[in-house]
Amino acid sequence: MPKAKVYITLKPSLLDAQGRVLLNALQQLGFETVQEVRVGKYLEIALQPDGDPRAQVEAMCQKLLANPVIEQYRYEIEE
Repeated sequence: MPKAKVYITLKPSLLDAQGRVLLNALQQLGFETVQEVRVGKYLEIALQPDGDPRAQVEAMCQKLLANPVIEQYRYEIEE
């Protein structure tokens, strides 16, 4: 059964408010070497073995999972 691993993040040009909060918290805890934190979503989707899994996942991302105006995505398909 194919499984898709989908990674969704804000586009690099957008301010990541959650990432900024985490960055400040990490630095206050003594992790001064941390320079940037970006927060995103990770999804695992089990697919039926028939059809084209890449086309299915691409359509899912475009129609529902990601907001193409502010987010970018990438995915991997495991057989």
